[in-house]
Amino acid sequence: MDLTLYPRRIGGTIRAIASKSQAHRLLICAAFAEKATKIICSETSQDIEATARCMSALGAHIDYCGDTFTVYPLDFPKPDAVLDCGESGSTLRFLLPVVAALGVSADFVMHGRLPERPLSPLWELLEENGIIFSRPSPNVLHMEGKLRSGCYHIAGDVSSQFISGLLFALPLTGGGSEIMLTSKLESAPYVDMTLRALALFGIQAQCTEHGFYLPAFQSYRSCGKITVEGDWSNAAFWLCSGAICAPMQVTGLDLDSAQGDRKILEVLERFGAKIEKSHESICVSPQELSGIDINASDIPDLVPPMALVASCARGKTRIFGAQRLRIKESDRLMSVSQTLNRLGGKVEVTSDGLIIEGAPLCGGTVNSQNDHRIAMMSAIASTVSRGSIVLEGAEAVKKSYPRFWDDFRKLVI
Repeated sequence: MDLTLYPRRIGGTIRAIASKSQAHRLLICAAFAEKATKIICSETSQDIEATARCMSALGAHIDYCGDTFTVYPLDFPKPDAVLDCGESGSTLRFLLPVVAALGVSADFVMHGRLPERPLSPLWELLEENGIIFSRPSPNVLHMEGKLRSGCYHIAGDVSSQFISGLLFALPLTGGGSEIMLTSKLESAPYVDMTLRALALFGIQAQCTEHGFYLPAFQSYRSCGKITVEGDWSNAAFWLCSGAICAPMQVTGLDLDSAQGDRKILEVLERFGAKIEKSHESICVSPQELSGIDINASDIPDLVPPMALVASCARGKTRIFGAQRLRIKESDRLMSVSQTLNRLGGKVEVTSDGLIIEGAPLCGGTVNSQNDHRIAMMSAIASTVSRGSIVLEGAEAVKKSYPRFWDDFRKLVI
């Protein structure tokens, strides 16, 4: 789907959608509890639906009615399950260790760029511990074998999703287990989200000097009913629009959330934007912006909206620590730079990030590259562009924010 985005200002008030990251985690935990759990999730998306679909394929029964998932846990995992992960990297990486711990054979079906995204060193770690992988076709990964409790050594700077997957899985083995990190943990806030979800469902994971310890004989226990908190990653696009266009108020966000992307407020304040916070809402208003240095190692998903703000700031911004963006839905360092440069920006790609010179955006034709965050960045860019932007592949937003375009239109001033 192609959209023409005319130069129009947006502003006003909007409520944050439900957190995709938290919804993944709650659905997985609820599927292993001893009784049903209700998860209030005001919106769903292709990625959330992928996790719900895979847990159902394993034997859980999951209904979504109105704004609520009702998760009836699995009694026994289904053998020879076919898990359609869509394009969700979280779903795949969380569930590989989980299915291994259940000890059933399964086929993981992948779409888009997902078959190309690396699984090392998780793949090798699981193989070392009795799991057998094969690739019947380029987009299907077959696994069999059973994971047991023990000590697992894995790098912490490749993907936090590998660590989260092991944290979900090892309590299912029954024995005490330890995760030993062989390098610094990056994107640590995402692991904190996993630890909080586990604690809500009665699983304790103790932080140690070198990783995590999971005591033996733990069982997932339903928390009964829980509401998915607001999504900072997607709300960041609205907050950034407030910094460059017109005042924007976002409600439904938890200032004490474990989501690392709440750091967007700190980043915008450093750029020079005006931030007003309360328990009910956050308002960002434009002021004169200046370039800054940003370490994105813990907040890689914020790079697209931050890069757009940098293009509207005076001087130079340097974003570093973001090399893992090359293996997202697109090579996100390249797609961010290409998109902004085609619109008149001045962006240079480095080995681990971007160097951005403030420059007026003048419009043009860009492609989302099937990346939801590139599509949303392009939309917000249109609010400060001197000319129209033709966005090819605008439907990419369905991956995380299906109603994005409806919300965008409602905010036009």
